[in-house]
Amino acid sequence: MLTEDRRNEIQTRARAAITERTLRKDAWWASPLAYASFLTITIVYSTIAGILKTGYFHAPYISPLFSPCLAANCEESTFRLIGEWWFLSPALLVMGLPIGFRLTCYYYRKAYYRALFFQPAACAVQEPWPRYSGETKGPFLLQNLHRYFFYLMIGNMVFLTWDTVKAFHFSDGWHVNVGSLVFVVMITTMSLYMLSCHSCRHIVGGRKDLFSRSPTQYRFWKFVSKLNENHGNFALASLFWIPVTDLFVRLLAHGVIHDFRLF
Repeated sequence: MLTEDRRNEIQTRARAAITERTLRKDAWWASPLAYASFLTITIVYSTIAGILKTGYFHAPYISPLFSPCLAANCEESTFRLIGEWWFLSPALLVMGLPIGFRLTCYYYRKAYYRALFFQPAACAVQEPWPRYSGETKGPFLLQNLHRYFFYLMIGNMVFLTWDTVKAFHFSDGWHVNVGSLVFVVMITTMSLYMLSCHSCRHIVGGRKDLFSRSPTQYRFWKFVSKLNENHGNFALASLFWIPVTDLFVRLLAHGVIHDFRLF
């Protein structure tokens, strides 16, 4: 039983002073377990896929993990900026940007802090670490770079959008295949994730003192703020669909499945 004195003691401490393993009676572990499983599966798959040097292109589709493809050894180069001396997977040249963007994302920080670091695993659950310094020391100081990763990701989105346009252009003209729709879902979830980002909301209107002087900007800020309410859902959906798109392209490239024309 949580007494009034005990409640006051907990609430006056910087960190929850819980000596019990948990004060919860519900299945509090289900949510962090689900997040941990999902993040682990997507991270492991994306890492393995990014290391592979083949199977990421099947005309006209290129895996979003490899776009833009910058090496001379690319199956389909966007720009041949890196010469033949690059013998590793071309994805390694570009994966750092989306990884950095997601790692420093406010929503993902909440998700993996709780699911992987147990800081905290859930409200009213004892934390395993006796000391906690937050994001005041390295490497967590790098979390402050999130807005700069956001700026760079805008350029990445240009290439992903172009890849989606090309997903409708085949050797015999413009058509809609199953793969075309896979890419539409990919760019849609990524766009919603980007637009709902806290950094996007701040850039759009977070620095304004008087919205009355900028009615158009205010309307856009309201739109982004509405998307921001579902930022977590967009973050998970986009993270899920990037590997799905990569897997679809790989299965096509290896002849496991066939792309069907819709019209």
